[in-house]
Amino acid sequence: MEQVVLLDRPAPSVARLRINRPSKRNAIDHAVRQGFIDALENLRGDASVRALVLGGVDGVFSAGGDLPTMANLDHAQAEARMRHVHAVCRALAECGLSVVSALEGVVAGAAVGMALLGDHIVVGRKTQILFPFLRLGLVPDWGQLFTLRQRVNKATAWRLVTSPAPVAGEEAFTIGLADQFVADEDIMKAAIIEASRLSQLPIEALRRTRERLSNPSRSLDDELAREARDQTACLTGAEFDEGYSAFMEKRVPDFLGVEPKEGS
Repeated sequence: MEQVVLLDRPAPSVARLRINRPSKRNAIDHAVRQGFIDALENLRGDASVRALVLGGVDGVFSAGGDLPTMANLDHAQAEARMRHVHAVCRALAECGLSVVSALEGVVAGAAVGMALLGDHIVVGRKTQILFPFLRLGLVPDWGQLFTLRQRVNKATAWRLVTSPAPVAGEEAFTIGLADQFVADEDIMKAAIIEASRLSQLPIEALRRTRERLSNPSRSLDDELAREARDQTACLTGAEFDEGYSAFMEKRVPDFLGVEPKEGS
């Protein structure tokens, strides 16, 4: 049986997960969701992987949720489906890797939510991002009403989720929905390059930075308390030792393979 989620290593320290359902335009069903959960669980314990690229085969990221699998559900089945969706969301959000999404071609619904859970989004001129939920009588899911607002303001988010028009790649870049706009044939290559760049950064300091940006403090006092905790851990950690040594020796720091100090 052909795998619906493909895992490979396109660059050192970088893993790539691609949805492999070309006949369905890479629509996301239970098997795809479980494929992501299993792959992310396997990657969790792999210290050689520091960044992750998300994509799809045949030049299409994903047409979103597989609609026929969503029809005629009873209450218990609908709840079970959402628990499974949220297991994928949490696996991506908590994987500890820098996540870069290569949004080739059509990117709809659930696939948009998947991309928004990551750190960096690459689009091209032919990228078409769609939010079809309300037209289907549904609310946006995959955490999108939270993650979308981390990228655009409320008015823009409202316009995106209520409009039937797709968002082209160039507009997505202009409004901050995407981070990088490249030629269509270069989307995956650019995503791998960015993942490689992120993989060279200090993974513990980056994890702490991501956590605070994703979950902002409610007050300056709260932020200063979190900052003190994080910076104390970093100042006494192995990554700062390497960064400081590299600065003094006028060389590029090598954070790969830095082992945490005992007790840190």
